[in-house]
Amino acid sequence: MTDETREHIRLAIPNKGRISDPILDLLEKGGLHLHSSSSRKLIAPTCDPAVEVLFARPIDIPEYVANGAADLGITGRDMVRERRTTVTDILDLKMGSATLVLAVPEESGITTAEELAGKRIATEFPHTTEDFFQKRGIEVSLFPVGGACEATPYLGVADAIVDLTSSGTTLKTNHLTVIEEVLRSTTILIGNNAAMQHPQRREKIDEITLALESVISARGKCYLMMNVQRDALSEVRSVLPGLGGPTVMDVASDESLVAVHAVVDEERVYQLITRLRNAGARDILVMPIDRLIR
Repeated sequence: MTDETREHIRLAIPNKGRISDPILDLLEKGGLHLHSSSSRKLIAPTCDPAVEVLFARPIDIPEYVANGAADLGITGRDMVRERRTTVTDILDLKMGSATLVLAVPEESGITTAEELAGKRIATEFPHTTEDFFQKRGIEVSLFPVGGACEATPYLGVADAIVDLTSSGTTLKTNHLTVIEEVLRSTTILIGNNAAMQHPQRREKIDEITLALESVISARGKCYLMMNVQRDALSEVRSVLPGLGGPTVMDVASDESLVAVHAVVDEERVYQLITRLRNAGARDILVMPIDRLIR
């Protein structure tokens, strides 16, 4: 379902957490500037009169999108799975990568999930954990917690944990070892199923999706501009990578010059500049790219 009486497209985003600021930055770079974003009001208008932003807990966002309180939402794939909601997976935002893992104390000697039959599992993701063990036909006792999951084995309330990790540092610090991956998660854009089928709402949803996708496509890329003597163009093109090859344009000059433009991987620029200069390029400019629409 969706709220047909609401004129705005409502986008739900996290009100706090490690991905909150990167998501705000993504919206800004995509051109969807928020008004009053610093005050973290419940609902904030944007520069687009047809779009507003709802600040919510990441775990609540899948439900808000599923029941139509929001048309779109940005949250972790793990949150969508945990809520068991039916929504449309629109776009992987390629941020906030983490893995939900099954971990046990190092000294336990346990190496497989099957060895945990009849034991207690502490987790902030009881539904996902239940689904994981049921699929394997393993009966366990779940101990839902609201935080500090990694401490539960040493408090004597759990034999293992299912918890989210990005680097594994916290698990190592607490002398826990991973025995299985439960779920790989990234931050995703999700949509209300009914809104996705509504022609007017879908048009605006596609517009927002394209804006975010263009920012993601531009990550790690930069724009090179340079002047090249026409007789050196072949050599410059041979060393210049780009999306579909460089763009070459005539320059209004008494010299036999052409302008060469290309989008390249940022990590290659350091060495590429020297090679371009040696090949005959000059007046080289390196510019950042906020958005790239393919």
